[in-house]
Amino acid sequence: MDLSWWFRRTTKSSTQHSPNPNPNSNPPKPQNEEEELGITEQLIDFVKSFTFDTFKNFPLQDDDDDGGSETAMTTSSSSSSSRGNVRNDLSEWQQRHATLVLSKIKEISKLRYMLCPRHLKERQFWRIYFKLVKSHIAEYELCAIQLEKLKTMATENEKSSDISPHEVEMAETKHTEHISPPSP
Repeated sequence: MDLSWWFRRTTKSSTQHSPNPNPNSNPPKPQNEEEELGITEQLIDFVKSFTFDTFKNFPLQDDDDDGGSETAMTTSSSSSSSRGNVRNDLSEWQQRHATLVLSKIKEISKLRYMLCPRHLKERQFWRIYFKLVKSHIAEYELCAIQLEKLKTMATENEKSSDISPHEVEMAETKHTEHISPPSP
């Protein structure tokens, strides 16, 4: 009997049947959606201080130039349509953040209504907003990106562990048959 096959089978069956020995090993989840999206009292106070002139006089490059460093702000689909009252050219986290900000902070919602589309394009409004609040939300957005990567890695690990030991043994056998010369 192949020892490596036995070892894989034993370790796989023991991990499948044993409960998580340390339930506290999972990373702590934020208490609520506001905390996850960086909606803090400091951010709320800062956003409430925005005025019409804050946006109107903000130095922005040409709208066609998204600025190469702004990769987090754009997604693969740079459609100009909006979904849920927020633009599709924002990352998923930014869309959720913007939607919650608009519902929670009435001042920014009113300001956006006054500015878009008469004075600023929707894309410009959100670019300015995220540049203004960058220092307040950067750590929350980074944390969300890291959590998403961890979830992706965990999903990939689960997919690779779903292969039965029998399938692995069959694949190894087929591989060695193709490599080894036929017996005389």
